[in-house]
Parts: sequence; structure tokens; C-alpha cells
Amino acid sequence: MGADHHEVVISCGADTIAGHTRSYEHEDFVFNLLHYLALLERKIGALYQAAPLAGWELPEEFITLRRLLEARMGKRGKREFVQKLRLLEAFQPEDVLAGIQSAIARGVIGFDAVKHLMLYRIERRPPRLDLTVYPYLPCTTVATTSTRTYMGLLTGVAS
Repeated sequence: MGADHHEVVISCGADTIAGHTRSYEHEDFVFNLLHYLALLERKIGALYQAAPLAGWELPEEFITLRRLLEARMGKRGKREFVQKLRLLEAFQPEDVLAGIQSAIARGVIGFDAVKHLMLYRIERRPPRLDLTVYPYLPCTTVATTSTRTYMGLLTGVAS
């Protein structure tokens, strides 16, 4: 651990683990929320009471996503929300936000969908889902409807 009059740095060997601006205020705490996300993922009950979250302003899309996840999945939705917040550990906030916006617009709010859409934005490619990667998903076959059958439905006469 190292420090100077502006910053406190925590290191392991040559690797810097964390760095915080030093505060000289009495009983002041300096938090970096990204350092707490892994803990929040395990201790999901602390999501709304955690001191590092106090005053953290998230874009409205994050709040919308959290509400959708909690409505659909309950407690598992909270954990899934924190997983999406953890994308901020490795990616730029504007990229994560764009992935969330795109996912909400498409109605696919799972972690994999958000990350997929975010990565395609970063790579500047159109998002496409390769179903060969998901062999466990059921396949469907849609037959062409004959005009006679369709007309029979309209007139009420079965063919």
C-alpha cells in the first residue's frame, strides 16, 4: 500500500489493485462503487442499503432495467442487475448504457443479451444471433400457409 498527499494506492507486487483520492475531511469515506460490485453480487440483500451506492447517479435506463429484472425474476433479478453493473468494471459506461438501451428496446434484458449488444456496438457490427451456438434452444419450422386454408378460416369453412 502506498500513499501521497493526494492519493492512496493499494498494490500487490507491481500490480495496482485500487487507488482513491485522499480525503482530509473528518470521518469522510471515499468509495469506488466498482470495487464493491463483486461483494454486492454475493450479498444481494445489501443492494439498496450499501454505503457505496449512496448518491451514485445512474442513467434512467439502468433504473428501468433493474425494475424490469426484479418484476420478472424477483431476487434473482437483483443479482442479474448487479452482473450488468459489473460490466462497468471492464467496459466504458457509455458502451454499457448503449447495450442496456438496445436490450430494453428489443425486449431482451438478460445479461447475455446486454453483453452481446454492447460488444457488437464496440465492434461496430450489426447484432446477429448465431443459433448454432445455442443448440439447446428448440428449433421451429414454419410452413407456408396455403391460400385455400386461409380463405377457409375467413369464411368458416374447413377445407
